[in-house]
Amino acid sequence: METSREYRVVARNTATASSNKIHDDAVARRYGFAGGLVPGVDVYAYMTHPPAEAWGLDWLERGAMRARFLSPVYEGEEVVVVATGAAAGPDGANGRRMSLELRGPDGAVRATGEVQLPDAPADPPATAPASAWPSVEPGGEPPEASPGSLAPGTALALAPHGFHADAAGEYLAEIGEGLPLYADNRVAHPGWLLRDANRVLSANVRLGPWIHVESVAQHRGLVHDGDSVQARAVVTREWERKGHRFVELDVGLLDGGDRPVVHVAHTAIYRPRPQGD
Repeated sequence: METSREYRVVARNTATASSNKIHDDAVARRYGFAGGLVPGVDVYAYMTHPPAEAWGLDWLERGAMRARFLSPVYEGEEVVVVATGAAAGPDGANGRRMSLELRGPDGAVRATGEVQLPDAPADPPATAPASAWPSVEPGGEPPEASPGSLAPGTALALAPHGFHADAAGEYLAEIGEGLPLYADNRVAHPGWLLRDANRVLSANVRLGPWIHVESVAQHRGLVHDGDSVQARAVVTREWERKGHRFVELDVGLLDGGDRPVVHVAHTAIYRPRPQGD
């Protein structure tokens, strides 16, 4: 039996001052968009509301979500996340599932998602974090993003930083998140964590305008007030399609003890084709 629920939120472009000028109105229009794009990581954050509301800390600790961003969301648009839940399938897979569509004011589907809450925590990575996501020291000036600097196997990393629940209210306000789940339990929002999957790319190569197109995240633990978080990543794919250059990263978000708290497959167009090319 399926159940359906809706979540509405007014989108905000939180990245107008970002070095990624795809969020700037004038630059985005040169790539054929109506204006600056609301960051994909924030659209992802909107989409986490239904599973977090339905399943609470259990989903934040061991749930999973695949989100695909099909077309842009713009500043000031009221978007609706339509969540349809279903029982486990006939193949015997355990857990609970939810399908998501994020629709714009015109009713068009801008993003889709598949969500799961397994009955038990996910198995740990096959290799230890230190070997799955090598620790690399920041170098000097980052190289320009290219097939060479983003060749499969390239390791990327961010310095550790802390999560502080008392400062998290600003982020929750930015994404319009009103669930008491985060403040009451003093835990990090999955969208706040996913921002590091963007940063581990932009901090290690020089990018022009670029576009986040998909994330597949498996939660492995909660991030509590005062915890340290670091991102390590390995490039798994780099390719060209229709004049765009894509990159896929295997990202591990680790706590201070090198324990994975989120495992992400993160895909971006790192060099979009300008309109007319």
